Amino acid sequence: MGARSTGSHPTTTKADGHLLEYFRQNFSAGGGGTNTSDPPVNGITATGGVINDYSADGYIWRAHTFTASGAFNVTDLGDGGPLAQVDYLLVGGGGGGGFGHHGDGGAGGGGGGALRYAEDYPVSVNPYPVVVGAGGGNGPGGPAPGNQGTSSIFGPGPLAAIGGGGGGSTRAGGTNYPAGGSTGGAGSDGSPNTATSASGANSGTNNSVSPTAGWGRPGGDNSTGNSGAGGGGASADGGDATPTEAGNGGAGLTYNISGTATAYAGGGGGGKYSPNPGGTAGTGGTGGGGAGGTGAGGTNGTQATGGGGGGGGMQNPGVSKVGGSGGSGIVVIRYQIGSTSSAKATGGSVSFYNGKTIHTFTGSGSLVVDSSEIPSAEVFVVAGGGGGGGYAWGDGGAGGGGAGGIVYHSGRPLAASTTYPISIGAGGRSANINNASKLAVNGTNTVFTDPSSPGTITANGGGGGRGQDGNPGSSGGSGGGGSGGGNPPGSPGGSSTQGDSGGGSGYGSTGGAGQTGPSFRGGGGGGAGDNGASGPDQPGNGPGGRGIQAPPSFRDPASTVSDTDGTYGGGTAPTPGGFWFGGGGGASATPYNSTAGTGGSGGGAQGFGSPSSRDIPVSTIGKENTGGGGGGYAIANPYYVTSGHANGGSGVVMIAYPT
Repeated sequence: MGARSTGSHPTTTKADGHLLEYFRQNFSAGGGGTNTSDPPVNGITATGGVINDYSADGYIWRAHTFTASGAFNVTDLGDGGPLAQVDYLLVGGGGGGGFGHHGDGGAGGGGGGALRYAEDYPVSVNPYPVVVGAGGGNGPGGPAPGNQGTSSIFGPGPLAAIGGGGGGSTRAGGTNYPAGGSTGGAGSDGSPNTATSASGANSGTNNSVSPTAGWGRPGGDNSTGNSGAGGGGASADGGDATPTEAGNGGAGLTYNISGTATAYAGGGGGGKYSPNPGGTAGTGGTGGGGAGGTGAGGTNGTQATGGGGGGGGMQNPGVSKVGGSGGSGIVVIRYQIGSTSSAKATGGSVSFYNGKTIHTFTGSGSLVVDSSEIPSAEVFVVAGGGGGGGYAWGDGGAGGGGAGGIVYHSGRPLAASTTYPISIGAGGRSANINNASKLAVNGTNTVFTDPSSPGTITANGGGGGRGQDGNPGSSGGSGGGGSGGGNPPGSPGGSSTQGDSGGGSGYGSTGGAGQTGPSFRGGGGGGAGDNGASGPDQPGNGPGGRGIQAPPSFRDPASTVSDTDGTYGGGTAPTPGGFWFGGGGGASATPYNSTAGTGGSGGGAQGFGSPSSRDIPVSTIGKENTGGGGGGYAIANPYYVTSGHANGGSGVVMIAYPT
């Protein structure tokens, strides 16, 4: 793919359903010798597919990847112009490999789906239907060639990339090889492959809408021997078969339009007779082509690449082998949402909101700052929540897991040309109630590593909730809830170990205590902003402590990270709007018909108890990427279960700085 001209897209935009905003930073000469800033420029707003932001070619892009049919729904063009244009990649489904009939030899590999790519395609406010083509089935007995893949379509218009042709069988003449985006390879019947590519294989251009280019190549020939030819790929013809060698599948083409360089539309390899002196089956072409079989069935083309299926290889004595199915196609649509000069750094999921560039890490990685210092960045670090304690029914109420600790730095300097490794803490496992202690595992720490002053930021994992033995809940970023049973019955909650770190302010609280008889209620896990409630303080089991709300820079209204409800039992959030993190888990119900504790706002999970069930509901698991604690749980005897039913939620790191 050629580099994009710097003049083809302004370096500003508001992007898709995330409601992200980007404001131009350049200044130009104004009247009277003053400098005035350009007004904000808004770009496309769209939804659909799996959305990914990435940096490439000097720009920040948003890609919508469709591996299943749906719609690319454009709801706003912003200021139009070049920002009302998209790039697209369409790949049809790959063709199926041919059938290797016994006594005849190997079949041909399926052709790759047609590939079409275009830049600067104009769009309007409309839903654009997207159809992802299916791979063609393998050739059935009879024998028969493989089936053609179906088309991938981007409408309205519509624009289409047709499916790849099926591979020839060992008894079907050349005229029976289906045409396609790339044609299938010939089978071992001694006939040349006379099928033509409907994508204009020999010229490399499609019967397409200008300036769109499409690619597809012909499959290989077989004039003699007992091996199949390779199917054509997007950039190369399928290999011809020889008396001893099957043909390889033609190579596909590689694009990074989705954010990852990926090869598409490779041809399937030809099948091979077995046993046979020397020779091998054909390999699949780069871009998802399946390999041909040697006395075996061909392998399938890779899904979401449009790769052709491998041809089947007949096995002596007298065993027929089917070809592989073609891989499904794909549709990728992308557009610019900013320039790399505005981002100042790479790493995580990059977005723009309210004049800030935001890097969100839901998994471990690195923030890499470019050649310019970032004088002041906001860094919000959340550890994994602790797991919930467990009880066998009849023993009492279990404590909820403590929330992961939180550290917030409001003005962190980030040095130029520096890499900051980031490790995201996992949620702790819930208790195994076959274990006498019934103690859950703490969450793990989340770490923002900085060897320079003011140093590394560490958020401590939340403490595990306690079960039956009457000991305290575990200490952690926020403490786990105490036990409501055991000998002696009742126990205190765990303490908070979260302090300030790396120049940032730390947040964490104590877990609630469990109650002695006669009710034996468990304590709620502590939250980042509030202690977990003790069993005796409530008519039921202790609710988890409330978390804290993320700073305003991170409250993108369409963000999928955080607990946006804010109405859990740790107390209704005092500030509306969600974006809560670090809620403690609620304690479990007891055999005395008390109510299970609810989770604290910020991802804390609901407690659970049932006199008749061994099925632990998903509501007992802390929400991912919030640091929420897992809910304590109790189930009916003798249904002992293993851990994992009330785990804490994983952590997150978010970094914001002026765009």
